[in-house]
Amino acid sequence: MEKFRAVLDLHLKHHSTLGYGLVTLLTAGGERIFSTAVFQCPCSATWNLSYGLVFLLVPAMALFLLGYVLKSRTWRLLTGCCVRDARTNCSVRGALVCAQLGGMASVAPLTWVAVALLGGSFYECAASGSDVLARRLCLGRDPACASQLPLVPCQKASAPGVQDLLMELRAQSQVLGWILIAAVIIFLLIFTLVTRCLSPVSFMQLKFWKIYLEQEQQILKREATAHATKLAEENIKCFFESSDPKEFNTPNMKDWQQISSLFTFNVKDQYYSMLHKYVNRKDKSQSIRSAKGDRVDPVLGFVDSAGLNITDMSL
Repeated sequence: MEKFRAVLDLHLKHHSTLGYGLVTLLTAGGERIFSTAVFQCPCSATWNLSYGLVFLLVPAMALFLLGYVLKSRTWRLLTGCCVRDARTNCSVRGALVCAQLGGMASVAPLTWVAVALLGGSFYECAASGSDVLARRLCLGRDPACASQLPLVPCQKASAPGVQDLLMELRAQSQVLGWILIAAVIIFLLIFTLVTRCLSPVSFMQLKFWKIYLEQEQQILKREATAHATKLAEENIKCFFESSDPKEFNTPNMKDWQQISSLFTFNVKDQYYSMLHKYVNRKDKSQSIRSAKGDRVDPVLGFVDSAGLNITDMSL
């Protein structure tokens, strides 16, 4: 039991890092399966370029969009966005959140492209069908080099020295892969350093903040379940007994909309979530969505990710 609890604590503390690690491993494994079991370069001057680029970029685009879909923060931003009273969520503040979500959603597609470039198969096929690269690679070689270059990935080039270009294409692909990996690591390092340096709260307060959100999420889910159960029981009882329901206090639509809006930080107030901000508002009729001095801080993006852990796309 103690070992299980230790593993559970490790997951709760590092669930974000573990999640990104799992996504990276699954993406890398999926790419290797595609490149070995599915990908077959047509070795045609007409199809090589488009075929290679489709396998290199289309899955990456699909993974990028999937990264948006699987983020609860995306649906917090978009749900009710087109309603007149909720359009404040879709302004510049919403654009900043979309940019942050885009950065997080880029992990899987960048992993796909990097692993694909290190493997070399997709790039070799695409590059061998490019007229621009053919002119550069075949400079000073056999006159038939350009016409036979698309056959190189299939080991069918017969002109002298043309088949040797496969090693050059693979080297180019792997160099580009390592450059991409280095660029992503450097960018992430700089972004993390800058966001932490500009953090409005201290390191220990951030830790406390995350603990608070975990507890709030658990209690909210428990209380929401109990409240919904009581309401359902009362309605079903009244239905079968043909009686009038008792008075039952439930948050109205406006209350739900306010605690579902994007979190903004304000140095004048110390609120840890929109729910915390809502219950401590001084003017009960005033909206808590936006106030003077509110701002979206990248280091506090985890606040909007908290919720009831109910991801139902059919809602």
